[in-house]
Amino acid sequence: MISKKICLVGDFGVGKTSLIRRFVDQQFSDQYLSTVGVKISRKKVDLPKIETEQKNALQLLIWDLEGHTKFKTIAPSYLQGANGAIVVADVTRQETIDNLGQRLELFLSINPQSIAILVLNKSDLIDTEIINQLLSKFNHQEDERVIATYHTSAKTGENVDDIFHKLSYRMITKVA
Repeated sequence: MISKKICLVGDFGVGKTSLIRRFVDQQFSDQYLSTVGVKISRKKVDLPKIETEQKNALQLLIWDLEGHTKFKTIAPSYLQGANGAIVVADVTRQETIDNLGQRLELFLSINPQSIAILVLNKSDLIDTEIINQLLSKFNHQEDERVIATYHTSAKTGENVDDIFHKLSYRMITKVA
């Protein structure tokens, strides 16, 4: 089985841990527990058969990185060797949306051959019209390494599996 490392990055409290928990365990909790350092989860992802690959399963090593600003000095060692990233913002906190570019840039500077998905999390908490405005702002990424932008809700599960599956599929089919 092929293994790939992905990192979830973003400011503190944007829902990185909740997204992982929803994807890996199909659970959600309203209790906020700040991640200290890094937490690593594993999940096997079954992918559609790919012509060039015999295997259709992927072992994801999901690195949940703490979001505090002091973490920037330690982050490069945790980010190194990742094949993909999910860069997360909280749609109810503008500063986390403003920081998406900085978080993405840091990840891609360490892993220039990697790919990323931008995620606007907690979409269940705001109006659909605002979500659509935010999505249109980020959908025109100039960097082809950003393969998609999604709105998600770890609480309802909306688009959570989709982001992990899309990233997994693209990591496997990506021509190096």
